[in-house]
Amino acid sequence: MVSASDRVTNPGKDSGTAPARTSVWLDRRTPSRSRKAAESPAGLDRNRITEASVRLLDAEGLAKFSMRRLAAELDVTAMSLYWYVDTKDDLLELALDSVYAEIAPPREDADWRDRLRELARSYRELIVRHIWISPLAGTYLNIGPNSVLFSSAIMDVLRSTGLPLERQTGALAAVFQFVYGFGTVEGHFKVRCDATGLTQDAYHRHAMGTIRAQPHLRALVESSDDLMAARGGDTVEEMRERDFVFALDLLIAGIEAKCGRTDSATG
Repeated sequence: MVSASDRVTNPGKDSGTAPARTSVWLDRRTPSRSRKAAESPAGLDRNRITEASVRLLDAEGLAKFSMRRLAAELDVTAMSLYWYVDTKDDLLELALDSVYAEIAPPREDADWRDRLRELARSYRELIVRHIWISPLAGTYLNIGPNSVLFSSAIMDVLRSTGLPLERQTGALAAVFQFVYGFGTVEGHFKVRCDATGLTQDAYHRHAMGTIRAQPHLRALVESSDDLMAARGGDTVEEMRERDFVFALDLLIAGIEAKCGRTDSATG
């Protein structure tokens, strides 16, 4: 979704300078390089390139992604990719939007609270599964067709809450910026554990043991032992799940509390 303040202008269009890049979804242009039809690689298309980009980003991460590496994955020349995209940014935008198709629409017959929980959980799982989307979602406009469908599903739920119209975007921000942050931290922790070859529980035990072994830090950790015990859960994933469910319930309770209130009542 793009607000009036997010609209992109192109100052180079009439000045004779090279046009500034806006978005693969806004430019609506074919790749700029001149090519002969015979040069088009057989069996290659934008969908196949996008799917390969997602696989590569999942396997190797955002930092290692390049047109040259993608071409090797597809067993084509790097120049072949420019038949379908102009830049690496185009590919990253396409990959970002494509994974939003993995978010299933919530049940139409469910209460708005359950539908909101379903969308929030699906978004969290998406970020953890494809941790590379976290920085991209904040870098690009993220207005591709799958992302717009996801945003539309969220707004449909918020319309069902009974919140005044002027409060609905604030509720959206509260819930999904929370989920974005929660999923991003969770995803990075999982990637770090995978890189060490340790399970999340083993990594957590190793980290806490190291901290407890330092006298100047031990007291700080021990002061929160009762909090950790009350948190519940036998594993890192169970503890994290309990936190996510309760935090989301708090946000939903906040939406319920605001429903039907006037500005004068809320201050």
